[in-house]
Amino acid sequence: MLIKFIIYAVVFVVIISIRQINQYQKGVKFTFGKFTSIMEPGWRMVLPIVQSYQKVDVRIKAVDVPDQNAITRDNVTVKVNAVIYYKVSDAEKAIIEVEDFRYAISQYAQTTMRNIVGEVTLDELLSSRDKIADRIREIVDKETDAWGLKVQNVELKDVSLPAEMERTIGKQAEAEREKRAVIINSEGELAASQNISRAAEMLSKTPGALHLRTLQSINDMSSDQSNTVVYMVPVEVLKAFEGFAKKAK
Repeated sequence: MLIKFIIYAVVFVVIISIRQINQYQKGVKFTFGKFTSIMEPGWRMVLPIVQSYQKVDVRIKAVDVPDQNAITRDNVTVKVNAVIYYKVSDAEKAIIEVEDFRYAISQYAQTTMRNIVGEVTLDELLSSRDKIADRIREIVDKETDAWGLKVQNVELKDVSLPAEMERTIGKQAEAEREKRAVIINSEGELAASQNISRAAEMLSKTPGALHLRTLQSINDMSSDQSNTVVYMVPVEVLKAFEGFAKKAK
């Protein structure tokens, strides 16, 4: 009878000691409060009272870094938010070395982002987001390595500017576009004047070319009924006709 009771007791202890670790998890086992081993995925034994364990999700996690007010190197106030992708590379360190690694990496990322934004100008922040994000990733990854975490990527989601600064940037962009338009227009006029100069030179070298060109222009204008052709006759020609008329008399 006693043997049966012992067998039942052992079976009962074994049943209640079984713990399941999923494929995307690892277990950190403690015996009498001391770290014992890492529990791999599957069914594992954790003796009640004597042992305890904590599950750690080793999948990649996304941490949303909320809007942070920061001042750039050229004294412009901006709001920046980001997202950090990381995973637990060492379950033992993630549980033992830091109290709450999720909260810790979020807070450290916020501080790092504010510091990095303060080291760059507004133009650099707007045009070099990838470089700034890589810099944040390097710093956070280096610090959290002691916590058993591996930062995979950092992405700056949005950079918000004050309304006054947005209007100033819009004016600057508009002035830049006008500048390019004036340059393109002047380059077109220069090219047209060069072509006209070459055409005039060629017409002057060929006898009768200018007369033919004049007739062609008159023909083009005559095709439209709304055009009125006005011939400009030099005063000298009229005087010549008057001279011929006097001689004829």
